[in-house]
Amino acid sequence: MTKAKNEQRWVVPILIALIGAFMSILDSSIVNVAISTMMHVFNATAGQIEWVVTVYLLALGIVIPFSGWAGDKFGQKQLYIFALIMFTFGSALCTLSWSVDTLIISRIIQALGGGLLMPSMMTMVKKIVPEGKFGTAMGIVGVALLIAPALGPTIGGYLVEYVGWKWIFTINIPIGIIGVVLAFFFLPVFEKGKVEKLDTGGAATVAVMLFCLLLALSKGGDWGWSSMPIVLLLLVSLVSFCLFLYFELNLKAPLLNLRIFKHRNFTFANITTFVTTVGLFSGIFFVPLYLQNVKGLGALDTGLLMLPGALASGLLMPVVGKLYDRTGPKPLAIFGIISLAVTTFLLHNINVNTSNTTVAYWMILRGISMSFAAVSAQAASLDSVSKLEVGGASAISNIISRVSGSLGIAALTTILTSRISYHAKAISTQLISAGTDISLQSLQIQTSAFVKGLDDIFLIASVLTLFGLVPALFLKKMKTESNE
Repeated sequence: MTKAKNEQRWVVPILIALIGAFMSILDSSIVNVAISTMMHVFNATAGQIEWVVTVYLLALGIVIPFSGWAGDKFGQKQLYIFALIMFTFGSALCTLSWSVDTLIISRIIQALGGGLLMPSMMTMVKKIVPEGKFGTAMGIVGVALLIAPALGPTIGGYLVEYVGWKWIFTINIPIGIIGVVLAFFFLPVFEKGKVEKLDTGGAATVAVMLFCLLLALSKGGDWGWSSMPIVLLLLVSLVSFCLFLYFELNLKAPLLNLRIFKHRNFTFANITTFVTTVGLFSGIFFVPLYLQNVKGLGALDTGLLMLPGALASGLLMPVVGKLYDRTGPKPLAIFGIISLAVTTFLLHNINVNTSNTTVAYWMILRGISMSFAAVSAQAASLDSVSKLEVGGASAISNIISRVSGSLGIAALTTILTSRISYHAKAISTQLISAGTDISLQSLQIQTSAFVKGLDDIFLIASVLTLFGLVPALFLKKMKTESNE
């Protein structure tokens, strides 16, 4: 067999491993479009039905820290298959749910499997891919990981509107079964790592820390950031974090080896990811709000309008991955961050009359920018660690990505609420001064205030994105050498 054929043998296992990760990410967004339908079916309040989404995100975040230890103890292939079975089983339970409570429990089971899929897949990618091809591999991975969030509302909107809301879960069952069978036969068996008994102190503190933090970020806007529950959640999270640091830095075999931050690229790549995620989510989260609340589009039409940007990003991912193997992360990250900031600033020009075509064009430009920023940072974070360290490194990177996304959305949403209130008062004052009866224009005032608030959000996000240039400047190209 030729060398070229040998090198390409890693592509098939990676594509198989992507099945589970793609489904897990897809399910983080696909349920949102069915919320109103499920609320009607189960005769539930908005507060009750929101937990269907919230518990999935909480359980997903809590289980991620255990992925590195579990992969080393039981084997990455075994962990991946177990996680995919649990995710598929949880999806089946969701289709059989007869109440909000049973659906919430089913979603927790689904997320416990889904949370292990992403870091397990990333670990296997690192172990499978030959030297000098990691960027190319991450380009392939990025195709699925960036398209999945965009496909969620599109697929979900179609299924809810034309088939039935339970199909957003039913569709996972055959795909999950096929994924398990393919993984069993085609994924290589990885050598188990040397692991000590589970670090219970680190496990307990990181679980409490992430649960409290993610719950506070998720509910802060609804409950009030100064409310007693949110303040207590943040305090408990902070105390748990301090205890977690104590355990992890003083144990011989910690759950998460924080000393991995000694790797320069790993540290700066994750800082880059943390900062640029704010700019990334400003478009993914707030543009659909604009399309639905201002332009009056439904979930399906909104998803279809967002899809070209995701496809542009996905199609460019493999190209960016190959460029990474040649140039290293720094030039790609710098270009990606600058262009992401510029394209986010373009959204600052959105108004009530902006055409859907213009929005789609801006999102395509953002999609191209994201492909450069995402591949360079994600690849650099894991490319710098050894294959023995990759399990823990993947878990840490996934935690940082998840927390930064939740933090970015929470912070920007809070600012948006404040700016909408400010602009509504300013517009009302102007109309009153002109002698206009504002009671007849309340809807127009709120719409205009909402759009102006979004303009402010995109401006802030574009500026914050530029701060990602600082850590990106310290990224270096890895030397081609064995890191066994």
